[in-house]
Amino acid sequence: MLVEGARRSGGRGSPAAGLRYLLDATVQELSGLNGMGPAKVAQIKAALELGRRLASPGVRPTVKSPRDVADLVMERMRYLDREHFQVVLLNTRNQVLGVELVSVGTLSSSVVHPREVFKAALRRSAAAIILVHNHPSGDPTPSPEDVGLTRRLSQGGHLLGVEVLDHVVIGDGCFVSLREREGF
Repeated sequence: MLVEGARRSGGRGSPAAGLRYLLDATVQELSGLNGMGPAKVAQIKAALELGRRLASPGVRPTVKSPRDVADLVMERMRYLDREHFQVVLLNTRNQVLGVELVSVGTLSSSVVHPREVFKAALRRSAAAIILVHNHPSGDPTPSPEDVGLTRRLSQGGHLLGVEVLDHVVIGDGCFVSLREREGF
């Protein structure tokens, strides 16, 4: 019915032409259609935008180095006042599927459970993950606990078939890669 109304209001030909009208129409133009109030217009415009985003192929960043990971998360994590532990989820081509928050801790620690780390990876069918957390002090030097956690999570990933590629610790404008530093 809405597509028919749009077609009568200036769209031409097929239902696709009516949909094209809806995409191109302004909020004011849609509000002028019979039965279209502000809430309905907002719903339609939002649904069309979501459809457009789903239909267009998104460019996913590719991770080739710890620097790529740091560039991806640095500005969001460098000024946090508590430790945040996140997981960067990667596909088989090391393209980023997403970044998931696993845990928010205190000023100097964060409790991280392996089931929470790998839950997101399994849900998104990630082939590999990169562990990331910040040090609110600004000094990214890994603690012995960071190294131990990384080794345990790497072992768990091996059992699950999800490779842990690295653990990057974010400081204030700097970072440390545990793979490069510890060779885990």
